[in-house]
Amino acid sequence: MLKYIEVTGKTEDEAVAKGLAQLGLERDDVSLEILERGRTGFLGIGSVPAKVKLTYEAPDAPAVTPEPEPIPIPPVEEVKPQPKPQAKPVQPKPRPAPRAEAQSQTAQSQTVPPQAAAPAPERAQAPAADDDVAAAIVKFQTGLFEHMGVAATPVVTREGDTYQVVLEGENMGALIGHRGETLDAIQQLTGYAVNKGRSHRVRIHVDAEGYRARREESLNRLARKTAGKVVKYRRNITLEAMNAYERHVIHTALQDYPGVTTYSTGTEPNRRTVVAYDPSKQ
Repeated sequence: MLKYIEVTGKTEDEAVAKGLAQLGLERDDVSLEILERGRTGFLGIGSVPAKVKLTYEAPDAPAVTPEPEPIPIPPVEEVKPQPKPQAKPVQPKPRPAPRAEAQSQTAQSQTVPPQAAAPAPERAQAPAADDDVAAAIVKFQTGLFEHMGVAATPVVTREGDTYQVVLEGENMGALIGHRGETLDAIQQLTGYAVNKGRSHRVRIHVDAEGYRARREESLNRLARKTAGKVVKYRRNITLEAMNAYERHVIHTALQDYPGVTTYSTGTEPNRRTVVAYDPSKQ
């Protein structure tokens, strides 16, 4: 069952946060529609609060079925262990006296020190790129992290014309930021600094703690869930503002989805993806 609430706040973000707290849901569980944008006015005069509409799917009330009575478990009788019969002692057979050569080898084996245990094999790692671009990436990011006061080490590998940079260290959440905003900024700054003055532009992809893969998986789930609602209720749904990469993930995930089409609307940084009902694709 599809339900919705309308919430007001000083800004759109504040209204969305209030609505999510009221519903006890995550942002990916609702679809957002901005009914009225907030305005601050002049010196507080003429200010208008923001008003948003949060639509969510409420589960139908499940039928109550009586719980079956528990089946009594019969007690298990204690089984006492039977004493084992004592085995008769076996007299060892006399061994022949070893020859002199065997005694010599035995003496030598006692004097040889035991070999040290073989070290455990190290985990295989991808080879690091060792060209001038990789060196420029490491140099720029090392200086950037020193200014930020963050202990992080960039590990650079190369795949064709794309340089994959994985940031390693503690407290990587400070470098990822909200929805990966800080990570995106580091990636843009690194690309600008490294490509400046180069005739051939290289692509630089920065990640930490596998955030990019987790975010892409979350966006794919959001895209499929939203598309299902669009087809079911035959109405368009506008997603929250995303950067160009995240909008591309949504478009790619739904390009072959029957019954829906996608397009972007608005201007940066508030450009949003619209998942629209398209009966011609069914």
